[in-house]
Amino acid sequence: MFLATSQMRRYARFTSFIMACAAAFTLLVSCGKSETSTIIDEGNPPKTDTTVNNGGGGNSNPPKDTTVRTLGITTQQVVNAGSGLNQFVLFLPKNYNTQKTKRWPVIIALHGIGERGSNINIIKNTPVPQYAAKNADFGYIVVAPQCKDNTWWDVPSLRVLYDQIMSQYNVDSSRVYLTGLSMGGYGVWDWAQKDPGKFAAIVPICGGGTPNKACPLKSKPIWVFHNADDPTVNVNESRTMVKAVKDCGNTIIKYTENTTGGHDAWTKAYNSAALYEWLNQQHL
Repeated sequence: MFLATSQMRRYARFTSFIMACAAAFTLLVSCGKSETSTIIDEGNPPKTDTTVNNGGGGNSNPPKDTTVRTLGITTQQVVNAGSGLNQFVLFLPKNYNTQKTKRWPVIIALHGIGERGSNINIIKNTPVPQYAAKNADFGYIVVAPQCKDNTWWDVPSLRVLYDQIMSQYNVDSSRVYLTGLSMGGYGVWDWAQKDPGKFAAIVPICGGGTPNKACPLKSKPIWVFHNADDPTVNVNESRTMVKAVKDCGNTIIKYTENTTGGHDAWTKAYNSAALYEWLNQQHL
């Protein structure tokens, strides 16, 4: 009986000891887990998500023209230009394909009466396309349309061409310049008087306009060229337009009148780097 009682007491003490050890072990493991969970491996920091959300993806102002174009001088067709125009000469600068996010300034050049017809090669040899082709660093797009036989420059057809250029090529619409010689000089005055907001500057050469409709050009940068001894288009055509524009309040118009040179006032004008430097300063 005593032994049984004694054994029972020892068993109870042993059981209590085992339970205490178990409790201590559980506490130790729990503490160990808690401490381990706070360790930071500074050698391998948590990865950070560097993806940028562009709100729909891509450039918010993508270039219009992503086509790889033929650079230099090419021949292009006018789309739905009506009866006045059929094709045009296009010059693209040497970096046009590699600078696709750039918006390029444009010179629209209107030819004289002798270049009308269907032989587009004649237009390739007119002054502005020629100057562009000979100067490797020329930084303008050139557009030189051709009138059909027995037609004149008509503004509705030119507007179609303008819209085509604006939609198909990477153009800076605030830097579109209009120039023309002889019949093209008349075309410049006419188009600019009707759509002055399209052009940052105009350069009419040995042409003429409508003096009583000059005031839409009262704030337009203009550089006029004419020769005093012009036997084809009287110099008074330009003089009258210059005076009319000035009378409307234009104080920035420039007029260059050479004493001699006959009808050809364009060769000297278009081959002057000063003209293109002046154009480069003009913006809408």
